[in-house]
Amino acid sequence: MFKQILSIMLLFAASLTASAQDTRCYETRIYYTHPGRLEALLTRFRDHTTKIFEKHGMTNVGYWVPLHEENKLVYVLSYPDRAARDASWKAFGSDPEWKKVQSDSEVSGKIVAKVESIFMNATDFSPKIKSSKSKKERVFELRTYTTNTGKLPDLLTRFRDHTLKLFKKHGMTNVAYWTVTGKDDTLIYILAHPSEEAGKKAFDAFRADPVWVKARDESEKNGKLAAKVESVYMKATDFSTIK
Repeated sequence: MFKQILSIMLLFAASLTASAQDTRCYETRIYYTHPGRLEALLTRFRDHTTKIFEKHGMTNVGYWVPLHEENKLVYVLSYPDRAARDASWKAFGSDPEWKKVQSDSEVSGKIVAKVESIFMNATDFSPKIKSSKSKKERVFELRTYTTNTGKLPDLLTRFRDHTLKLFKKHGMTNVAYWTVTGKDDTLIYILAHPSEEAGKKAFDAFRADPVWVKARDESEKNGKLAAKVESVYMKATDFSTIK
């Protein structure tokens, strides 16, 4: 009888874990505008695009502009799945409202020069992503890790078991963590800091932390995990759902 009850409890716990797992399709979209056209793009998103996205079942996750790059917008959307994503974008592209907005906004010339798209899946340790309107101004850091061959599982284990807790210990806010669809060597995540300077100081303290050094060394007994790390500091737009 006890074994049956225990078995039921384990199955129930497993079902809760499965249901809690974020299975949505995420997409990072990076827009490069023609010189001097970023404000026109932001106005279009603020006044029209985000609302039309929602009309077609897309979820606005966050919008940012890099602190040290011009003519660039980075944003993240989510969808129930990839098929829903494709259907939403097809409907968006043929929406008369969107076509008019696009035409009206480009009377003075094209706005977007290039678009990059990255499809992503939330890791099992990513915090629940929700709207946040911080009363204090923050900066965000987009970090992309490219691992050595076969090392992504080890990197994810290190983040799950150690890194996130240590980030929090040193005053960094974990916003979201994703792997890239179709790639077995990439982790993308976003942190929030009080300022760029605070973020860099926090990382200096993190790297010198004996707990981190021990976790890093133990995880790299069979070789380095990360081959390349890229960091971009960003500020949220005034219409971002995460600030």
